[in-house]
Amino acid sequence: MKPKKIKNISECIKKINSSKVKKVFILSGYNSLIKSGLKKSFIDEINDKNKIKMYFKKENLPDTKELINIIKEFKICKPDLFIAIGGGAVLDYAKIVNIIQDSKNLIFKIKNYSYKSKKKNSKLIAIPTTAGSGAEVTSNAVIYHKKIKYSFEDRLLVPDNFCLCPNALINIPKKIKASSGFDAIAQSIESILSKKSNNKSIQFAKDSLKISNNYFMKYLKVPNFHNSLKMAEAANLSGQAINISKTTAPHATSYGFSAMHNISHGHAVSLNFEGFMLFNYLYSENKLETKNKFKEILKITKTKNINEFINYIKYLKRSSGLEDDYKKLNINIRKDLNQILKGVNPLRLKNNPVDLDIENLKNIILRKNI
Repeated sequence: MKPKKIKNISECIKKINSSKVKKVFILSGYNSLIKSGLKKSFIDEINDKNKIKMYFKKENLPDTKELINIIKEFKICKPDLFIAIGGGAVLDYAKIVNIIQDSKNLIFKIKNYSYKSKKKNSKLIAIPTTAGSGAEVTSNAVIYHKKIKYSFEDRLLVPDNFCLCPNALINIPKKIKASSGFDAIAQSIESILSKKSNNKSIQFAKDSLKISNNYFMKYLKVPNFHNSLKMAEAANLSGQAINISKTTAPHATSYGFSAMHNISHGHAVSLNFEGFMLFNYLYSENKLETKNKFKEILKITKTKNINEFINYIKYLKRSSGLEDDYKKLNINIRKDLNQILKGVNPLRLKNNPVDLDIENLKNIILRKNI
């Protein structure tokens, strides 16, 4: 199931203003709606405000308590059109809400990965306000319960439509640009290396990485319509790539850092990214396919060898302000290690091109010699 692209916000407004649409449920982050400019250019342009029910998400990470509140409000509204405006957390909330028909024993089902859905509740339009996760085109969503991350995976999670709005990405805070942009880069690289990758996913990932390599720093330093559009496209392509291949170890280990220390997703992915890449490279000696994939990554990032590639990743992090010093982030890594390991996503870890055991994970997270 592939979502259809809506070419601009004006087309979204036409859909809402249509006489066929009686009720609209809009889920958004308040800050993202204001800072993206979409309140003025989108919400204020809707003719009949009475057909709209707005819900502003409050939690930084998608959490089961807030999910249940959104489900209640959604069911009261009974919309025939559902619009999600925001970053990855908002889009994940919306995707999950849109497939929940029965919320009985929902927490149990989430914890046991046993929720199944037969249909969508409404037509869903996803409007991302960050250039990162590509959640507007993926069939998975993340939810946290008591600071532990769980996943929904279902083809019905894919939105019906998406709209990329470059103007909405220009004025968001730099730290959000940096975190989301690095997420797109990481997704592309991980997708290429993933055990589940295929020719189609690799092409999506390579196209995404080429764009990010050319526009990420420009987007951070002097954001404008053109480089914002390019980063939106890069994020979307990375989403299409991981929708096939899924992510690997850097993503698998990021969730504990986000949950325990309120570190944004892309930033959390970046913390030990080069450590995992170096491990994958060094221990793929007998894996010609992985070596060839690394050659493609080096070519796109214009690096000559693994050391230059690692320095390239460090440069991106340093230049974009993605701090990875545990002490500066107030992370007591030895104290928190066991809890972080509990938050590791085993499904994503299995996709890693080189198998990792618990000692490997500990050594990389503790930054010991590989």
